[in-house]
Order: sequence, then structure tokens, then C-alpha cells
Amino acid sequence: MADQAHIRNFSIIAHIDHGKSTLADRILELTHTVGPRAMRAQVLDSMELERERGITIKAQAVRVFYSSPRDGQTYQLHLIDTPGHVDFTYEVSRSLQACEGALLVVDASQGVEAQTVANTYLAVESGLELIPCLNKVDLPGAEPDRVAAEVADLLGEPADTVRRISAKTGQGVQEILDELIARVPPPHGDPDGPPRALFFDSEFVQYRSVVAYIRVVDGTFSKGEAIRAMQAGTEADIDDIGFFTPQMTSADELHAGEVGYLITGLKDVTTLRVGDTLTTKAGRAGSAREPLPGYREVKPMVFCGLFPVDSDDYPDLRDALEKLSLNDAALSWEPETSDALGFGFRCGFLGLLHMDIVRERLEREYDLELLATMPSVEYGVTLTDGGVLEVHSPNDMPEAARVAAVREPFIRAQILTPKEYVGPIMELCQDRRGSHQGIHFLSAERVQLTYDLPLAEIVLDFFDQLKSRSRGYASLDYELIGMRESDLVKLDILLAGDPVDALSMLVHRSKAYQAGRTMVEKLREKIPRQQYDVPIQAAIGSRIVARETIKAYRKDVTAKCYGGDITRKRKLLEQQKRGKQRMKQVGRIEVPQEAFLAVLELSEK
Repeated sequence: MADQAHIRNFSIIAHIDHGKSTLADRILELTHTVGPRAMRAQVLDSMELERERGITIKAQAVRVFYSSPRDGQTYQLHLIDTPGHVDFTYEVSRSLQACEGALLVVDASQGVEAQTVANTYLAVESGLELIPCLNKVDLPGAEPDRVAAEVADLLGEPADTVRRISAKTGQGVQEILDELIARVPPPHGDPDGPPRALFFDSEFVQYRSVVAYIRVVDGTFSKGEAIRAMQAGTEADIDDIGFFTPQMTSADELHAGEVGYLITGLKDVTTLRVGDTLTTKAGRAGSAREPLPGYREVKPMVFCGLFPVDSDDYPDLRDALEKLSLNDAALSWEPETSDALGFGFRCGFLGLLHMDIVRERLEREYDLELLATMPSVEYGVTLTDGGVLEVHSPNDMPEAARVAAVREPFIRAQILTPKEYVGPIMELCQDRRGSHQGIHFLSAERVQLTYDLPLAEIVLDFFDQLKSRSRGYASLDYELIGMRESDLVKLDILLAGDPVDALSMLVHRSKAYQAGRTMVEKLREKIPRQQYDVPIQAAIGSRIVARETIKAYRKDVTAKCYGGDITRKRKLLEQQKRGKQRMKQVGRIEVPQEAFLAVLELSEK
């Protein structure tokens, strides 16, 4: 048991690809937590996708012991490595609640980016002691003086307080740990009080059920004790308790100030909600009465339908989503039926990267082949009778005659860019129905633009366009600011007069024609020809806004007629025409998977 004065709980926060995971590797190496044989890049990124993409998706916690040369004391450090992408900001905010300090890592060549600013604000709001570090100072393109000035301006501190390190070589990492011990306060819980722990994350481990990540604030939790979730009221026994090294290591107890895990045997993640306060039912000091401040419930921002290519895989997809939900508290899903695609699920995500990661994990880890519909956002619909609906799918939109108003979610976007790209980026934002809110020069070369934008306008290809127009230098962060009324219409795609529900979308009226034109042209290229003409139409209600026609195959029925009366040829052509009309009446156009994939290609350009 470590004295609380010798415990430090800290997180590493930064923009994506600024070196968080590499710094975590050096800390594990420096403290001899991971031996030379087990050492590899991105030690804490255990998921295969994390290692392939070079990003952190799930927050990871690890306990290390560090002997400080300053005072000769050994300190117990709890390190939490967090994601850097804007989609996973919720992971960062949850992790910060379990800490008293944070290392703010900034790339010495890239400088302050959008997520740097956002994570700094998160840490300051959580009351954390921030230690700024310039990483990658050993690279030829590093500009430590310029970037140190940017960081100093962001934090309101002198530039000489910003540490300069190289997480790759280990330069300056030991000095960072010494400063962390000196500046970050120890935990201030009551070690003898009623036990209270903050439940800040969870994952599902095969054959061990749900693993709850906890930060013990007061008292002691012991193996075998009965615990209670104060908000949910769930009760269970602790089957196992321990900490991460970074592997799960069992212990008899976890004490005030420590970070670790507990396993209760509960199979349903909904019985334990992230942000809840855990206490013992009847511990040595009794049960706690006041819960800890929790988290606001995370709300999905992007929705799409996931359908198995083989309809027989529907039960397997449901089981896979249930298991994945144990690892991902932000994933929501409910059953959905499509005339075109069959049975599937309408799933909610935090953003497009989150959607992409979930889909890829379902396909890889559970051996599923999936089809995803066009991403959409949540809309608020006010009906003419005064009722209000939440619409997650275009197919749930009521008839236009019943709709009085439609509201859509808006975000406040912070875009950081070199000044020479301000013009193209402002043009992009204006094209996406953005309203300019402000401009701030972080330095002589870097600018922060603030825009209010509809969320629907950024979930498709906004990020790619932003990178393209800034040659990769611009970065984006955003926060939801509420719902606003907009002139939105439902755009239906009709094949031979029949609507295809999986291809419907909600668009702004000013963009309906262009969206419909692009859609029908793409489908005309992908849908195979039939024995008769097939019209592809984009419609708003009963009004057609765009049309393409797939021309029919035509057999030369007059090929055997050599000369003779023209009426013979006309008779054969009339018979062919009548036959095709009969086929139209009884036939049904099958939309191949390639057509749906073509629609998704539109969203990824």
C-alpha cells in the first residue's frame, strides 16, 4: 500500500500523431515497467487497429514505479494514455476525471493544433495541473522557439517553462517525470472513510466478462466484497481486483488514490454505467452516501444503418454489437428493417472515424461482411399538431404536409491553419452553410478560424476537403452547440417509380438538385441494364429534381427477315414491345451491392 503522498495520477493529452503513445513507451521503459524483450512501439495500444493506423482509440491505464533522483523516494505513478482524434474526445474527458495532472504534448514542428486547444480546455476545466512538453525536438523540421511561444500564449505562461523532449530517443523524459512529481498534487481522498470509486471506463474480456476501470477516491475496496453502484443501484460481488502493469495484475485490495480494475461477473454492461460511483454495501467504514460528480451521458452524433450482406448473419451481427458495446460506451444501436437491404441495425456513433472503426472491428473480430447506409445526423421535427419527433433516419421523416419545422444539430468548429490557406478554408465553410464567428492570430503565421456549421455538412467529406485545401496543415476541432431550424427536405431515389428506402437522405433545399443529380448519375453507372428502360429519379415529394435512364438491352428480332413485306418486321417489333411492357409490370429491379457502395464512395470523397 502506497502512501497517498507518494501517488501521482496523470494523463498524456495531445493532438493526434504528436507522440502520446511514444512518450508512454519511453516512460514504461525508463521505469523498467516493461522489459527489453517485451518492449515494442505503442505498448499501450493493444488493439490491432490501433497499431495498424498508428492512433489510440481506447484510453489505457498503467501503474509504474519511479525512484526520483531528487529526493531518493519511490513514487507510484498511474499513467492514462488517451486518444487524440476529435471523435474520441469523450474518452479524454473521462480519463481526465481520474487524474490530478496532465502532460500536454505538442509536436515541435506542427505546433499548436485544434485538439491541442480543445484538450487544454478540458484539462483546465477539470482543474488539472498542466505540464507542457515540446516533442520531436530532434527532428530537422522542428521549430521549438516558435512552437514554445504558441504554447506559452495558449497557457498564459512564460515560454521557458515549456519542456523540450524527444519521446523517440528519451531526451528530457526523466526531467518530465521529476517535474510531474514536483508539480502535480497527490490525491486527497480519505483513506479511512466509506469507500468510493469513480467508474471511468470498461471493456469486455473474453471468459472474464466486464472489466471496470476505476479510480479509488476514498477508502479501500477488497476482493470478495459486495459493491453497489450508487446511481444505477446495481449490486454485485468483486470477483477480482487489481491494477495494470500494463497487463492485468491481481491484488487483494485497492486503496484511496489508486487506479485499477475490478471484475464483478456482471454480463450486461447497461447495469453499470460509466461515470457511476461505486461503494461497498457494508464495508469496514460503512457505505458512502454522497456520489462523486459523474460524466454527462455521451450522445451519438452520426447515425447509419449496418446490414449483413448475408441475411443469415443477422443474429451474429446482433451478438457482435452486444459484445462491442461492452468495450465502447458511446456506441448505440437498435433494430432496423429495409425493403432493399433486409434486417439490420441503426447504429449511432460519435463521428465518421468512430463509425469506420466500429465497422472494421465488426468485420475483423467477428468475421462479418457488412453494408453501411449513408451516414446521417439526428433531426428534430415539429409537427403541425404541435408534436415533436427525433428522427435518426430519413425514412422516419413524416410526410411533408405534417411537418411544421425541422431542426438540425449545429457545431462550433475551431480550425487552425497557416495564414496562406485562410481564403480556401473560408470558402469551404461558406459552401457548407457555415456562419463566420471570428478569427484569431495565434502567431504571425498561424490563424484560428471559428465557424458555426450544420453537423450534417461535416460528417461526409469536410475533413478531407479541409486537408486538401490546406495541403494537410489545417486541423479541426468542434463541439455541439444545439439545434437550429433549417429548410431541409427529404430526397428520395426512385427506381422504375419505386422508392429505394436505403438511398433516401435529408438535404438542405438549396443543395437538393445537385445531390440528386450526383446520386442518379452514379447509380446509372452501377446498376446493370435490364430488358427494358429503367428510369432513375431523384424526387422531393412528388416533384422530380433529377433523372437518368438505364437503356434497355435490345435483341434484334428482325435479323432473320431477309427482304419481304415490311409489315412482318413491324409485327415482330410490336411483339417485342408488348413483351417488354409485360416485364415492366411484373419485374422488379434488383439493386446490386455495388450501387450502395457507390453511394458510400460519394461520402468518402
